Amino acid sequence: MDNIIRIIIADDHPIFREGIKGILEKNSDYKVVDSCGEGQDALDKIHKLKPDLAILDIDMPKMNGLHIAKILFEEKNPCEVIILTIYKDEEYFTEAMDFGVKGYLVKDSIAIELLDCIENVRKGKHYISPVISDYLITRRDKEKILEKELPGIKDLTQAEKNVIRLLADNKTSKQIADELFISEKTVQNHRNNISQKLNLKGPHKLLEFALKNKSVL
Repeated sequence: MDNIIRIIIADDHPIFREGIKGILEKNSDYKVVDSCGEGQDALDKIHKLKPDLAILDIDMPKMNGLHIAKILFEEKNPCEVIILTIYKDEEYFTEAMDFGVKGYLVKDSIAIELLDCIENVRKGKHYISPVISDYLITRRDKEKILEKELPGIKDLTQAEKNVIRLLADNKTSKQIADELFISEKTVQNHRNNISQKLNLKGPHKLLEFALKNKSVL
């Protein structure tokens, strides 16, 4: 029993959801403990049932899969996440990687790739649909270029990284403070420290930098 992977499926298309369940139930190592079609319901079930793995559609009513992944990441919840998507946008992919998502599957190829993806994720590895794996290479290349241009970026603390990523979402200091449960003064201190480490001078330079480099922050 210890080797059985307990899984929750969340997708707002019932037929597609049942198709995933059918694929998994052919393997005795997997147990689908529940399924649903809404994001908030999925998050509630993850908290209640504590599955090993959640397979989440990126686009669902009430809360999307990336938002759920973000919450689990911030909670340090041990449940691993596989995101299902019809989108091939780099921005969605980048957000998923930022939120600790291990598996990222394009729905068109799920019948072929799902089991391989789960096996990689259960071993602590990443699995990205080949059709979008070039994004991962592109992101790493951009990170290397950025580190070469601004070596100070490697000196940012985790708290400073959290602030600059929210800045990249064009959020104000107050919105950042509310989201991180810190004061506006602390946010401003972080902004000042980031600007100093990156040698950014001027009232809007940090925001410009964050927006320009959102995909690699």
